[in-house]
Amino acid sequence: MAHTYSDAVASLNTLQTNFAVVDAIRKSGRKMNEQAIPEMVEWCRKIGYQPSDLNKLKAIHIAGTKGKGSTSAFVSSILTQFVDTTPGDQNGKPLSKIGLYTSPHLRFVRERIQINGQPLTEEQFAKYFFETWDRLERAAKEQGQDPKSPQAKPVYFRFLTLVAFHTYMSEGVNTAVIECGIGGAYDSTNILQQPAVTGITSLGIDHVGVLGNTLPEIAWHKAGIMKPGSKCYTTSSQLPEAKEILGKVSSEVKSELIYIDVDPRIESGEIKLGLEADFQKVNASLALAIARDWLTQHGYHKGPDYEAKLAKGLREVKWPGRCETRRDQNLTWYIDGGHTLESIKLAGQWYASTQQKLQTGPDTTSSRPRRYLIFNQQTRDARALSRALYDTLSTTLHDSHPFTHVIFCTNTTFKEAGFKPDLLSVNTNASDVEALKVQNELAEAWKSIDQQAEVSVVRTIEEAVEVVKSASNTSTGEVAALVTGSLHLVGGFLEVVETQEARKNSLQSQDQ
Repeated sequence: MAHTYSDAVASLNTLQTNFAVVDAIRKSGRKMNEQAIPEMVEWCRKIGYQPSDLNKLKAIHIAGTKGKGSTSAFVSSILTQFVDTTPGDQNGKPLSKIGLYTSPHLRFVRERIQINGQPLTEEQFAKYFFETWDRLERAAKEQGQDPKSPQAKPVYFRFLTLVAFHTYMSEGVNTAVIECGIGGAYDSTNILQQPAVTGITSLGIDHVGVLGNTLPEIAWHKAGIMKPGSKCYTTSSQLPEAKEILGKVSSEVKSELIYIDVDPRIESGEIKLGLEADFQKVNASLALAIARDWLTQHGYHKGPDYEAKLAKGLREVKWPGRCETRRDQNLTWYIDGGHTLESIKLAGQWYASTQQKLQTGPDTTSSRPRRYLIFNQQTRDARALSRALYDTLSTTLHDSHPFTHVIFCTNTTFKEAGFKPDLLSVNTNASDVEALKVQNELAEAWKSIDQQAEVSVVRTIEEAVEVVKSASNTSTGEVAALVTGSLHLVGGFLEVVETQEARKNSLQSQDQ
């Protein structure tokens, strides 16, 4: 019997590292494993590829702290506009397939592996997943190992990286836009030897347990994707200490480093972006430069509608859960993940910009719309992130009470069903989640900085959504709700609202 998508997700979840192991690594202060790339090369060999084989992908490799997912999505969207376009020199075949590999996923694990802006189908994902799985089990058996043992396969992210490479090689993509997971130098995606072009988005402090505590240390890791002969593009807004390291590595590996300013047409609004927020202008400008380089290298820059296609790609990009607005009668959802100090501040600035036109007074709540916050961050310094969000909003809005209601929840999706398999995570402290430890600490912290807000704790994302929807149903005025923090929270939120919408549509069709 053929393996199904559900079988693939269930098998994949067995490769997750449990909380005890993750916690031990974090507490040990161990830096990224210098054997990570040799180990990944060996895993690649076991499924039938040498790293040099991946040169066929003409890959675009992107690292960074902030915006690497959005930048990757912009690049993919731009290049997808050129599908069915023949190179200007007429010597090549038309573009047909643009790959995009990103993480994490929001609703479905197959979102991580896309072709022409669409996730793999369930059938495609199951096919390439089990081809990879079975090849690794055969390799283990040939070496006298138990093919079912944990040592026979890499951990979750590495395995998905193998599946992505195998998919793109099998599908014959013209290029694959590959987003790094953590870091760059020792990231599992960095077995790419000859990417066509690389990009490094804005850098900041993140993953200090594995990348280091300073910006220069982090910049060194991110710069690890630079390769000889491949240009590397980055934003001119990088801090001086990051620029120093990027420049040094660029010289050492002989990769030309090019700094990009915000494109004037993007800054002015002449070119519209499919992602809201001013900071996306930086990501879009970087993506535009990277895409131009790839298109020029391969002869796709000579058509009369070249500039129009570039603009269309920026305008039509789809990247759910990032600076996304959803309207539901008198309720407006504002959705953006913010899992680092830098990204939570940017999420706050974006949300504040949407609310400033609604502001009627600094400290009066009677004439303002109800403002809700749904927040969680289970595995990092959640208190620091929530405080950064409060400080950003209170300063930007000139309002010491930015939310009338604040709800803290876990990343558990549903009241009855819990997690759907795609959203299951075993690398958090189960006892902390059960006891709502993080959420109760966050609630006490928020009460201490804003005594006017109504602060509550609920167990699931579904319950948090129900609280806000109930308020909107009984309110005659506008209700605004910001959903931010963990991308696992954002993904679970999207799953809840999409499931509820599908259920409502199904009931309406039955009534008809």
